[in-house]
Amino acid sequence: MKPALFPVDRLNAAGLNRQAVFNLADLPAEIRQKLMPQAGETQLILLGHGGRRLWECVVPTAGERKDPIDDHCVATLRQLFADELPEHRYRILYPGEQIIGLQALGQLAGWHHPSPFMIGVDARWGSWYAYRAVVLSDTDFPAQTPVDRDKPADPPSPCLSCVERPCITACPASALLDGHFDLARCSSYRLHADSPCAFTCLARLACPVGSEHRYDAAQLHHTYGRSLQMIRHYRAQAFR
Repeated sequence: MKPALFPVDRLNAAGLNRQAVFNLADLPAEIRQKLMPQAGETQLILLGHGGRRLWECVVPTAGERKDPIDDHCVATLRQLFADELPEHRYRILYPGEQIIGLQALGQLAGWHHPSPFMIGVDARWGSWYAYRAVVLSDTDFPAQTPVDRDKPADPPSPCLSCVERPCITACPASALLDGHFDLARCSSYRLHADSPCAFTCLARLACPVGSEHRYDAAQLHHTYGRSLQMIRHYRAQAFR
C-alpha cells in the first residue's frame, strides 16, 4: 500500500502553511524521550504558520473564543483526521499541557535560526511565523530527514549577513545592546504607561527579513496582548 498523501492543500487553506513530518525513529533520542510516544505511534507532524493567512482564517470568530488560534488549529486537525484519515490514530501534544521543545523541533525542520530579539527567523518568512501544532500519529506519510543541528545550517541564518542590526538599535528598552536579550528589561519596559512596545515589538518590526509577511495590527495586538497578560500575571505573583 502506498503511503497516504500529506494533506498540504487543506492545511495551507486553513493557514497552517508550514509543515514537517518526521519518522519518530529518526529523531534524536533526547527529543523522543521528551515526547513520550505511545505504542503504534510512528510519526511526528509539526505544523506552523507563516504570514497573515492563519489570522485571516481565525479573525471572523476571534472575539468569541479565549484562545482563537489554538482552537482553530485543534479543530482543523480533528476535522482533517476525521474526514481524510479516519483509520489512523493521532494525539495532539501541542497545543496542550505537555511541555514541547518547539524551537528544537523547528531546528530539525530547518525553520529556526536564533535572532537577537529571541524569536526565530528564517530566510523566507523572517520572524513572521510561529509553531502551531505537534501531532504524534500512526501515519505513514513521506517523511523528511531531520536537519543536523551540529552542522552549519543550509541556508544559513539571515542574521549572519546582517551588518546594520537594525533590531538592536530600534529597541527603546535597550534590551539587546550587549548582544544578549535582557528579558527583565524588555518586560519592565512593556509595562510602562503608554509603552510603544505594549502590543508590538519595535525590534522585530525593524528586521527587514521577510517584512512582506509582517502581521497586521490586529494580529500583532492579539499576539503581544497575550504575552503582556502573562508578564502582568507573573509580576503580580512576584509581589504578593
